[in-house]
Amino acid sequence: MNEQELVKTLELLKSEHRDLDAAIGALTEAGSSDQLQIARLKKRKLRLKDQISIIEDTLLPDIIA
Repeated sequence: MNEQELVKTLELLKSEHRDLDAAIGALTEAGSSDQLQIARLKKRKLRLKDQISIIEDTLLPDIIA
């Protein structure tokens, strides 16, 4: 992937991460009894966070000073 593709993918992943956060919040506030669904959403959110971190590290590598 080139840098432009990585940036676009990063934006999509961050958007999906925010959407999942909102969905989890809404289910929690509504007092949803479907704990399995909430757990699945949280797990998906963590996977997205990992993917976001990988792409961010690729775009902005650590520089040892």
